[in-house]
Amino acid sequence: MNPTVRRSPLAAAGALSAAAAVALSAYAAHGVDGEAQLRLQTAAIHAFGHGVALALLATTAVRRFGQVALFALLLGMLLFCGSLAGNVLFGWTTAAAPLGGMLLIVGWLLLAVDFLRR
Repeated sequence: MNPTVRRSPLAAAGALSAAAAVALSAYAAHGVDGEAQLRLQTAAIHAFGHGVALALLATTAVRRFGQVALFALLLGMLLFCGSLAGNVLFGWTTAAAPLGGMLLIVGWLLLAVDFLRR
């Protein structure tokens, strides 16, 4: 095993998110219409993109600051995408979506700072 690459639950969560996004996208394309379809597609796009980012970046984030940034991305993705998908699938409120979106922004900004500090 390459000593610069390590196991990471965040990377695994990212890969699972990307897989779930593909399934969610398929359901959006074939199972719903209108506003529901738009919400599911938005959730799927964000879950896929952030899932891939987590899967790729988490194995190399060795500093605490970078890990916090990636955790913010994961939490933001779960709140944002989960809120949108949960609204369509279970009738949940989308109240968590704005907080999730803010966490995604903060996570990316923290990650940028971590990259500059390396």
